Amino acid sequence: MSLARPAVLTRVRRAVRRTLLVAACLAPCAATAQPLPGSTLSVLRGGRWHTWWRSDRAPLAWAGPLPSLAGAARWTAVRPGLERAELRLAGTGEAWRLRVVLVRADPRRLRFGLAAATRMEGLLGNWSVDSASAGAVLALNAGQFSGGRPWGWLVRDGVELQPPGSGPLSMALVAGADGGVRLVTPGELPAVRARGGIEAAFQSYPALLLDDGRVAPALTRAGAGVDVEHRDARLALGILPDGRLLVALTRFDALGGAMDELPVGPTAPEMAALMGALGCRRAMLLDGGISAQMLVRAGAGPPLAWRAWRRVPLGLVAFAR
Repeated sequence: MSLARPAVLTRVRRAVRRTLLVAACLAPCAATAQPLPGSTLSVLRGGRWHTWWRSDRAPLAWAGPLPSLAGAARWTAVRPGLERAELRLAGTGEAWRLRVVLVRADPRRLRFGLAAATRMEGLLGNWSVDSASAGAVLALNAGQFSGGRPWGWLVRDGVELQPPGSGPLSMALVAGADGGVRLVTPGELPAVRARGGIEAAFQSYPALLLDDGRVAPALTRAGAGVDVEHRDARLALGILPDGRLLVALTRFDALGGAMDELPVGPTAPEMAALMGALGCRRAMLLDGGISAQMLVRAGAGPPLAWRAWRRVPLGLVAFAR
C-alpha cells in the first residue's frame, strides 16, 4: 500500500477536481442532450450475478422496489428504528465491484440534528464520523460545501444560519420539530421555510429522484447539466413511502476491502437507479468521493464506521428518542 500511495493520491486529486464540477448542477446546461453512456449494474444474489439495470433501458420513473435488487438486501435490526443491510454490485469499467452499505432510519424512533466543525479559522471542515458524540446512533457527512462552509440553506437547533442556495437541481432535507423528515424541492422550499417548525435542514445536489420515484430529467441523458459519466464513491439519502430515511453509501469492493476508501463507484444516474430500485420516492446525493462516510452504533461496543480521507464542515446525526 505504501508504494502505491503516490498514484492513489494523484487519482484522488483528479477525482476531487472532477467532483467540484458537479457545481454545474447549480445552473442549467444548454448543450444538446445525448443518450447516457453505456453501463450496467448487477447484484450478487444466491451466489450469482443478476443484471437489473442498463443505461440504454433506464426507467424514467420507479413505481416501487425492484424485487431482484431489494430482495438481495438482508436487513438486520441495529436498534429500534434503525436497520442495516449490504449489497454487492458489479458495474462497468473501474466500478466492476462495489459494496453498498444501506441504513433505514425511522424518524418516529430517532431524532435528527446537525453537527458542525471547522479548523484553520473556519477555512476547512473539521467534522468526521469520529466526531459524533457517544449518544449518536447514526452519523454521516451532510450536504455539499465550499472550503469550511456548507453550501445553501442551513438550520441547526431551530435557528436558520444560512439562507437557501439557488439551484434547480438542488434538494433539501428538513427535519421538523414534529419529528418528521422529508426532502423538499426548490419550488416547495419557500412555503416550507415560511411555515416554520424546522429543527434542522440543509441543502445538497443533485436531486436523484423527484415526485413518486421519477428520475431527475438531468440524469436521464448526457449534456443536460450533470456529469453522467463521472464515477465516484457515493452517499445518498432517500425517503421511503412509509416516511423512513434510506441512506446508501458505496465502497470499492476489491482486494478484500483493502482499498475501499478509493473514490471509485457509480455514476449519478446509477445512484438514481439504486435509490429508485430500493423503493425511494425522493432522493438526493450528498458529497461523495473522499468525503463519503458513515457511522452506525448498535450499543455499548465499538460502532461500525466507514471512514473517509477528508473532514467536512457538517454532519447529520441521529439519536434515539
